[in-house]
Amino acid sequence: MKDVTSNNFGVLIAYLVPGATALWGIGLFSPAVRAWFASTPQDAPTISGFLYLAVASLAVGMTVTAVRWACVDSIHSITGLHAPELDFSALPGKVDAYNRLIEIHYRYYQWHANALIASIVAATLHWFADGFQCHEFCLLVAIDLLLYFGSRDTMSKYYRRVEDLLPRDA
Repeated sequence: MKDVTSNNFGVLIAYLVPGATALWGIGLFSPAVRAWFASTPQDAPTISGFLYLAVASLAVGMTVTAVRWACVDSIHSITGLHAPELDFSALPGKVDAYNRLIEIHYRYYQWHANALIASIVAATLHWFADGFQCHEFCLLVAIDLLLYFGSRDTMSKYYRRVEDLLPRDA
């Protein structure tokens, strides 16, 4: 990504950032992955290391998305937040508005829910590597509750506004 714009910001927050978070946890067990995250000037990653980190973060982010779909989306559905059954034949002429709803609501849902999964993965791997810490667990619970309720709010807004834009399936 050359510049961060409204065209790629959604991908950055939905996949790359959560993917990098989970990948950091993996780096605790992999010297190669850890090197991609090098932070001192003498250990600064190479161009290829940066590329590996970006591609691996995207791949891990997509995997996190699959876990999110299986877990968070299911929990939301079980607890009453259901996707509306929409009539997509009404989409022509409304594509720009629909894409805008994705960018202002659904991408943030992906961020919240993917970050929830990625933080659990990273924290669990951290505890396997360095030992469990109760205060870290309490912080994780607080952050994950915030992410969970953020995901629920943004998904609810997305569903409501898409339902306003497109009629229900008959």
